[in-house]
Amino acid sequence: MSRLNGCRYQALVMILGIAIAAGCGSSESSAKPESNQTQNKAVKVSVVRVEPAPMKDVLVLPGETEAWQDVRVAADVAGRVEWIGPKEGQTVKEGVLIAKIDVAALKAALDRAEAAQKLADDLYQRRYKLFERNIINQEELDKSQTERTLARANFRQMQIEYERGFLKAPLTGMVNHLFVDEGEFVDKGKPFVDLVNVDKIKINVNVPELDVRHLKVGQKTMVRVDAFQDRELFGIIDFVAYKADPATKSFHVKVIVDNPGHDIRPGMIARVAFLRRVIPDALAAPIFSIVDKGGERILFVEKDGMAHARTISIGVIEGDKIQITQGLEPGDNLIVVGQKEVEEGMRVQIQ
Repeated sequence: MSRLNGCRYQALVMILGIAIAAGCGSSESSAKPESNQTQNKAVKVSVVRVEPAPMKDVLVLPGETEAWQDVRVAADVAGRVEWIGPKEGQTVKEGVLIAKIDVAALKAALDRAEAAQKLADDLYQRRYKLFERNIINQEELDKSQTERTLARANFRQMQIEYERGFLKAPLTGMVNHLFVDEGEFVDKGKPFVDLVNVDKIKINVNVPELDVRHLKVGQKTMVRVDAFQDRELFGIIDFVAYKADPATKSFHVKVIVDNPGHDIRPGMIARVAFLRRVIPDALAAPIFSIVDKGGERILFVEKDGMAHARTISIGVIEGDKIQITQGLEPGDNLIVVGQKEVEEGMRVQIQ
């Protein structure tokens, strides 16, 4: 009986082994099709057709704004400031009176010089009549004539001094700063007022030596002022230095921009875009379409439903596009959506 039970036990073990083996085999066969389905699944992508098109090689450099005219007016005479007309922030026209400096004292000196000149004229006229009657000699007449000439010169000198007491605007502009107040004493040659004209604005830019050869006087530029980011301005190159700054090895360039609203102020930061050249038939790609693979720049193109990797070389940048100098050909279908999800040889589906 025990022998029969042993045989039955061995038969049961064999049956279980066959069942387990059959189960494992069916599991593997069901997993394989699923793996193949995963490998054959296509990645959805979007593509753009690569076509040659003009590209601008633009150099953008920072600069600082400066007033079109900026004059520090000095006092022509020493004396007490009797009157000041405009206030800080006001606009004055060229030739308009700004201030009076000690004109009362100067007027008194002018009156004395005028009286002395009149007296010298009268004396000369009387002596001339005496000379004609041979009452005085030529020497006395010459002396009187010399005195008249000196009196006239002194009167003219005092007229000049008196007029210097009336300080006038040398240009049309805004009073940016007054250095003195009414009643103060000012020395000759000391600063009196700063006048600025901001109808136009200069932008001073330092251009590297490799780029200055592309710039010419009269060339148009695009300008953006940091304080007005939403505004595009256009300027004209007014000056290109012929000598480099010895410290920076760069060349000073001035760009002129119209400023009718006077809202661009001297001292603001601006960005000037200089056009170096135009590339007529450039092949370009969106910057975001480039994939970094271990420090190598790669683009993916679609061909016959497959993704193909292209190692590229780049050129100039214009906006969100970058020139591809090697790695792309006209007519390529450049993958611009889904490029980070594909690898070389993967199936793709254009959507």
